[in-house]
Amino acid sequence: MRKSNSVMVVIALCAWALSTALYAGGTKETKKTETKATETAAPKQLRYATIAEPPSLDQQVITSDQATTIAQHVFEGLYTFNSKYDPVPLLVESETIAQDGKVITLNLRQGVKFHNGKEMTSEDVYASLQRWGKFGVRGPVLFNHVNQVKVLSKYSIQIEFKEPFAPWKSLLAFINGGAVIYPKEVVENATKQPIPENQYIGTGPYKFVERNPGRYIMLEKFANYQSRKEDPDGYGGKRVALIDKLYFIPVPDVATRVNGVKAGDYDYAEQISGDLYEMYSKDSTVRTLLNEGVIMPLMFFNSKEGIFKNNFKLRQAILACLDMDAALQTAVGPQNLWASNGSIMPKSTSWYTIDGTDLYNKKNPSLAKSLAAEAGYKGEKITFMVSSAYKIHADIGMVFSKTLRDAGFNIDLQVYDWATLVSKRGDSKQWDMFFTHHGFIPDPILFTFMSEAYPGWWNTPEKAKLTEEFTVTMDPKKRLEVWKKIQSLIYQQIPIVKVGDVYNFDVYTPRLKGLGTTQLIWPKFWGCSLE
Repeated sequence: MRKSNSVMVVIALCAWALSTALYAGGTKETKKTETKATETAAPKQLRYATIAEPPSLDQQVITSDQATTIAQHVFEGLYTFNSKYDPVPLLVESETIAQDGKVITLNLRQGVKFHNGKEMTSEDVYASLQRWGKFGVRGPVLFNHVNQVKVLSKYSIQIEFKEPFAPWKSLLAFINGGAVIYPKEVVENATKQPIPENQYIGTGPYKFVERNPGRYIMLEKFANYQSRKEDPDGYGGKRVALIDKLYFIPVPDVATRVNGVKAGDYDYAEQISGDLYEMYSKDSTVRTLLNEGVIMPLMFFNSKEGIFKNNFKLRQAILACLDMDAALQTAVGPQNLWASNGSIMPKSTSWYTIDGTDLYNKKNPSLAKSLAAEAGYKGEKITFMVSSAYKIHADIGMVFSKTLRDAGFNIDLQVYDWATLVSKRGDSKQWDMFFTHHGFIPDPILFTFMSEAYPGWWNTPEKAKLTEEFTVTMDPKKRLEVWKKIQSLIYQQIPIVKVGDVYNFDVYTPRLKGLGTTQLIWPKFWGCSLE
């Protein structure tokens, strides 16, 4: 009996070792089998530890960074951004501009295949643009200025604007909430509801294969991908899938993400706490990767319904109370990873301005109480939603809640996982304030709060007038002057509160090659390899 048990233990251990080697995705050289027919290399698999599982990958209606990090490998737009954040062609081959910028003709690349094997044509682009323009998060920002979209031929499409529209190319290049191209049959009847997973059909170097809820989302290399030929530059140029499969695994705990990379359980882990940066930048078992684009923690007010609707004075009271330095110090840590900057755009950009920022970071509870009284506030409950998925959201939410309560505001802090918060923020009856963050964008028109369709629903006559002027002005210097007016209006009407600028970092295994020393906005894995 003892001998039999010993044999069973050996068999079990062998089975465990085999399954572990398979899950590791070929990270160790497998032993040669005795049968030559089975001598094949294990597929390369990258395991990405993400902070949360996105509710959907439908980029037209979702702005979650978790969704975009994954979806950018599956879906593509007409344009994308290079390393200098200039828009460059992706699915477009060439363009012509006529009538002083009012008529744009886009000639598409030929031979581009969707993941279902169908060739992309202008009919697919037309249907995708129509759905994005009507139901997309950022689409209305562009389509409010569009007179019509026409199919000219199998590979040509034309956009006719009501007037010259300066940021059209940047809007078409920004994939987050952007105009990704689906097959016509997938998107022509789609609405504001996310497209179901069985219709995640794009043109990217990877195709969607499976979501195992709570465990992973898996993408697989698309064998028939048609890449551009130019040298890689930012998100532009050639895209080559060198890794066979990408697993995106939700790991909410930051320590588990980091230790998983160190132990070999994961190959990449995102959004590591700032207080760990100095330690891991000197750790030879991992590599650190800084994000070039700042992350901007933002608190949104509900402009559509509830206590803050049209009550700018009460919003000003909330802003006057807040201590941005204390919040950033608590949530981020080392001061070289954050800056209390009230300008909506970072100092490193040409859009930086101090207009309106005299109201930023006042740290004045007495002023807050006075403004609240003027606003008619009598202690009504203020529902404030934050997510536990992001440490920075939860930490700043806790700091702000205490500060506001101490000043007499009745804050009802609601903490949710990310998917639940995203779902609830779409219902204007469920919240008064919610916390999120915004990644770096190259043109202010791309901010989510500039779209009246985004939760918060900032839509005042003053904002509409300035936005119109901003988008039709072609001269860069004149556009900057208009942006200064918009930033001043933001501090008057306060649709959002910007906390500051945060510099994020990730860690990854030294075996992962091709990432470079910094990333743009979302880490991408075409062009990368695993040793």
